[in-house]
Amino acid sequence: MTRTNDVPELAEDLDAETLVRHLQEAADTRLEPIHPEEALHLYLEDKARECRKSTVNSHRSRLGFFLDWCDDRELDNLNDVTARDLHEFRVWRREDLSVATEKTQMDTLRVFFEWCETIDAVKPGLFKKVKSPVIPDGGNVDDTVLHTAEATEILEHLGRFEYATIEHVTWLILSETGMRMGAAHALDVEDYRTDVDHPHLVVLHRPETDTPIKNGPKGERPVAIDEDVCTVIDDYLDHRRPDVTDEHGRRPLLASGRGRLSKSSIRTYVYKWSRPCVVGQRCPEGRDPDECDAAIDLDQASKCPASVTPHPIRRGYITKLLGAGVPIEVVSDRCNVSPAVIEQHYDVRSANEKMEQRHEVLLGTLD
Repeated sequence: MTRTNDVPELAEDLDAETLVRHLQEAADTRLEPIHPEEALHLYLEDKARECRKSTVNSHRSRLGFFLDWCDDRELDNLNDVTARDLHEFRVWRREDLSVATEKTQMDTLRVFFEWCETIDAVKPGLFKKVKSPVIPDGGNVDDTVLHTAEATEILEHLGRFEYATIEHVTWLILSETGMRMGAAHALDVEDYRTDVDHPHLVVLHRPETDTPIKNGPKGERPVAIDEDVCTVIDDYLDHRRPDVTDEHGRRPLLASGRGRLSKSSIRTYVYKWSRPCVVGQRCPEGRDPDECDAAIDLDQASKCPASVTPHPIRRGYITKLLGAGVPIEVVSDRCNVSPAVIEQHYDVRSANEKMEQRHEVLLGTLD
């Protein structure tokens, strides 16, 4: 009996890498389309059978950011997710995170994608492409910080050359309140309260209209602001802010001509103005601004070694309050972050600085 089989001959003509690719493509055809939200629902149902409710809630919270990212990019089928997508999500997500938190987020995403493979929702082996930072012993604290002096220089420059523009107001709110980027993004005009004894901004959790904040309802709070900040915001509202609403009919405080200012625009403004050369400072790397791509091209501003994301502004603000002797409990309430997290991720004072601070407090108490 004669038997014909072309597969061995095909394999002999192909190198190993090409053969794997062909087999991968053949496997991909068996994928079953599924929306990211549906996949997460099934994953959490499965998780609930073997894990505590707190663990399931943690996974739901962390993976919720991946759903937000998919929505932003109109990605509605997990079959289409690629390794490049996973990298872009990691870059997008890390903007407002410490290294340790980034690792937790990405490790959870890897577990989710490994599970998704069992229901033919993603390409086989894709979970191995989910990268997370390697944290050496004692290296779980990201100490990148924009110090008060640097923030002051930037605000002075903006106050002189970009007064009451959206970029000025964005920097002012982040620098003078220490709030997270997501909280600033969620502010409406009505959340700016000046008809009270103490002017303030109200941070609210409104997920039903696409502005959730970290820690949900527990993150809601009024944040007091100084009169100088109010003056700039008033001038912005009177002369600069476009008369727009977002897609939910709300009037965003940080607004563009198309509605609510996007988080990516907020990041761009932070990258843009944290480059020392654009505010008249010398380049710490000794580069010629006329020949530096990061200085010439705004799209490459993030590649400037001295530029920062929004989170170091928050870290610098918290460090300033601690250095001024503000009790950690007060800082915790104002910035919506626990004292333990402040000590681990935000307090970048040296041991000597902390000692001197304690000494001054003790002297004041004893006197």
